[in-house]
Amino acid sequence: MATDSADNSLSNSMDNALKHYSAMFFLPPYKRALLTIAIICIGIIGLTTYAFFPTLTGLLNSLALGVSLFLITLLVDSVMSKFILRVDPIYILRRTVALSLFCWIFWAFFTLLGIAFGLAFDISWWIKLNLLAFGAVLTLRLVVFVATSSASTIRQVLSALLWPYLCIGVFMFFWSNASIEINQFLPYLIATPVISGAAVFLFLSLLDRLGKKVNGVSSLNLFRAFMLNWVVALNAPLETLLEKMGENEDIEVSMIKFDGSKPKAAIIVPLVHPGPFKNIGSSLLPSLLKQGFEKEYGCQTCTPLGILGHELDLASQAQNHRIINQVIEASKFDASDNVASPFVTAKEGLALASCQIFGKTALLSFTLAPKTTEDLPQELGRIVREEAQKYGLTCALVVNSHNSLDDVVDTVEHLDELRVAASKCLKKAVEMQKKPFMVGSATVYPKEFTLKQGMGTGGITAIVVQVEQQKTAYIVIDGNNMISGLREKILSDLTAAGFEANEIFTTDTHAVSALVTGRRGYHPVGEAMDQTILTNHIVNAAKAAEGNLELSKAGCMQLVVPQVRVIGKNRIESLSLLVDLALNRAKKTVAPIFAFEGLILIFLLTLF
Repeated sequence: MATDSADNSLSNSMDNALKHYSAMFFLPPYKRALLTIAIICIGIIGLTTYAFFPTLTGLLNSLALGVSLFLITLLVDSVMSKFILRVDPIYILRRTVALSLFCWIFWAFFTLLGIAFGLAFDISWWIKLNLLAFGAVLTLRLVVFVATSSASTIRQVLSALLWPYLCIGVFMFFWSNASIEINQFLPYLIATPVISGAAVFLFLSLLDRLGKKVNGVSSLNLFRAFMLNWVVALNAPLETLLEKMGENEDIEVSMIKFDGSKPKAAIIVPLVHPGPFKNIGSSLLPSLLKQGFEKEYGCQTCTPLGILGHELDLASQAQNHRIINQVIEASKFDASDNVASPFVTAKEGLALASCQIFGKTALLSFTLAPKTTEDLPQELGRIVREEAQKYGLTCALVVNSHNSLDDVVDTVEHLDELRVAASKCLKKAVEMQKKPFMVGSATVYPKEFTLKQGMGTGGITAIVVQVEQQKTAYIVIDGNNMISGLREKILSDLTAAGFEANEIFTTDTHAVSALVTGRRGYHPVGEAMDQTILTNHIVNAAKAAEGNLELSKAGCMQLVVPQVRVIGKNRIESLSLLVDLALNRAKKTVAPIFAFEGLILIFLLTLF
């Protein structure tokens, strides 16, 4: 079971990668960006030229320069977003304006430096530093568009060059009106894109080769695919790459179905990790499986997490639907087990196991709450299922409650405790007398909570089982873990509501991941939610389920879906590590490459 430490390492590297990507997509609001550009163009770049021409005409020309630069920026950004880059969903007007803002901040630095040197020495310093700024922002735009845009190369280059050349054209018109000879700078303007293009090509080629070496795919193609997903939620480009990089695995699915007068409820546990993030791969599988099964059978369905880690993330949503369709098809059977044991628990150290047996099917779950309960190794699940077989049980659903998260992740240290607790709990449940049982179910979809707050689209599902006088509420929340201590608060509220034996689960959906900034890149359940509202929803769901209790039967299904395309732990880890590797290579190469480019541009300017 030492693989658990590797899983924790993988999760850490993934979280680190997600934080890097999330940090890339901060943009100022459109109106604020536009206002800032106007201030820079008119107030900084334009009016500061008055220092060289302190007359009324000079003031009017300075204002005209600033206004012209602002209008050119707005016009070019509009043309780019609506025409040149219309095939690229990333570059809407807000993003082209944001890029122009960053370019103007860069340009303003050179302008202010040029004003200072120009006043101290000679006006040529101001002109040459503006020309150097032209080369710098041209390089920046080439890097941005070539690296991130999915448009054709011609459109990328045109987008990079159009704005700098129009802006420098405005400057040159201003300089010519000030009786400054501008023809001498034309060779520089012709040479700059060649020099910048060569530097950008070298820089990006080094990063691109790193991706091919590590993953066998282009780093730039991978980065553009990530961009399309993070910025506009397109999953197809990235999933196409993941399918190519993936491997085939047979996927196990276990399910217990409860039937009353009609299908009543289902608990489905696919051995698939619901990741890696957002709408990629199997991140949405818990809610999609729930919705698909409910549509087909008309009963409340929940999908708690199985015993596994990131080694079985699906490569695409197409693979999700393969599993969903086969589960639905294989579930056309009648439940026949009409007796169940009470819900029992057993504790060993920090580990708590819960179990209830329906006929010859065991439903067993683990938690380390209030300590962190994170992904558990598949080997633990196999051990529990083999233990269940020793007691004559033909089916076992083994669930990771995944219901507590604090700052310390030391699950690997408690694996033996979990195994012993499971064995004790199974033995205890098997020895209990089985009686007829009733089942009720309900789902609530809290409107107050969003994906960014940690609530998936599957909402909160409650399945209540009554054996004689004992009422057990199984609560499944579509989220990625929950904050430490919340489980105990929910259990207390359920007990006060008349449900004396209960457990809380999360689906571990990664649909909530990479949507917010922060150290995790997501909010576990309860961290960004009003906990009183949340617990009220949970208690209300349990009461609604209690309200439709009826005598029921249980049936188990175990299915293997063959040759499903998964990303695989090694691939995910290499993808996650590629972010750090690329950043490290960029840090090492960006200074020498672009500093050398800058020296060449400076040398060219000294010739004039």
